[in-house]
Amino acid sequence: MSKVVQYLQTPTFRKNLIAAFIAIVCLFLFVYIGLKVYTKHDESIAVPKVKGLHISAAIQALENAGLEYQIDSVYQMDAKPGMVIEQDPEQGFHVKSGRTIYLTIITQVAPEVAFPNIKDKTLIEATAILKNHNLRIGDTSYVADIARDIVLDAQFAGQSIRNGRMIPKGSRIDLVLGNGLGANEVEIPNLIGLPLNEAKFALSGAGLGLGTVTYDPNVTDTATAVISVQSPGIEKGLTSLGAKIDVTLSVTAPAPITDAPTGGTTTPKPQANQTQANPSIAKPSAQSKPAAPSKSTPANTPATKPANNSAGQKKDKENKGNSLGF
Repeated sequence: MSKVVQYLQTPTFRKNLIAAFIAIVCLFLFVYIGLKVYTKHDESIAVPKVKGLHISAAIQALENAGLEYQIDSVYQMDAKPGMVIEQDPEQGFHVKSGRTIYLTIITQVAPEVAFPNIKDKTLIEATAILKNHNLRIGDTSYVADIARDIVLDAQFAGQSIRNGRMIPKGSRIDLVLGNGLGANEVEIPNLIGLPLNEAKFALSGAGLGLGTVTYDPNVTDTATAVISVQSPGIEKGLTSLGAKIDVTLSVTAPAPITDAPTGGTTTPKPQANQTQANPSIAKPSAQSKPAAPSKSTPANTPATKPANNSAGQKKDKENKGNSLGF
C-alpha cells in the first residue's frame, strides 16, 4: 500500500495523469466538433412544396434545394399521370441538406385490366361494371333495335373489343345501344282534315307519336280546328316506328285534289242529251194515241197522215242520234 501511495506522489504519475486528461479532452473536442460538422448542426433547409407538381418540376425543385428524393407510384383513374400527390416530409419542414424526400406520384403507365362482359347488359348495369374495373364510358350511339338502352357493342379506340382483352385502366369505352324502335317502318297516315284528338288516336294506332303542334293565327276555337298541314306528309310513304309527326291546325282543311277518271266527264252528257230528246220523241207517241180510233172512222182518215209524218220524224231523229254516237 505504501508503494502505491509513493508512486502517486512521484512526478511520473503526475505527468501521465496530465497527459491522459489532455488526451480525453482532445478526444471529446474532436468528437464534438466532428459530429457538429458531420450533422451540420444549426443548418437546416425548408422543404419546398412539390405536391401537386409534375414529377419533372418536383425533381428540379428538390435538386435546387440540395435535397435527395425517392419516388413511389400509384394509379388513380381521374388523376393526371406523373402528378405528385404525396410528399414526406411535408412542405416547410426543416431538414438537413441532402435529406431524402419521399414522393408518391401517379404512374405514367396505367396498369392493364381484363375487359369485362357488358354486352346485352342495360346501360346502368354496364356503367357500374365499367366503373368497378376502373374504366370510363366514352361516347354513346344508338342504332335501330327493338331493345332500348341495351349494349349491342363495345368499342375501344374505334374498334370492337372482345371480352377478356387487356386494356389500360381509365380507358374510355364507346357503347352502341339500341333505341327501342327497331328496324320496322310504318305507313304515314293522312291526318289532313282531322281534329287534334282524332289525329292523336290515328297516330297511336299507327305506332307513331305527335310532334310539334302549331295553330294558324286565324284559329279562335282550338276545339273546332282541323289539321291542314302535316310533316312528314303522306307523300313520303313510310317512316320509322315511333317517329313524330308535326301538325298545323287551321279553321278549315284544304280541299283534297283528286283526278277525274278518263271518260268520266263524257258519260253524263249523252244521258242529258238523251233525256232532252226523249220528250220530243214521247210527244208524238202521245199524239198518236188518238190516231188509233181514226182507223174505224173514215172521216178522220186524213188525220192519220200527220201521225205517219211524226213517226217518220221520230225515225229520223233516232237515226240522227245514232249517227252522232248516242
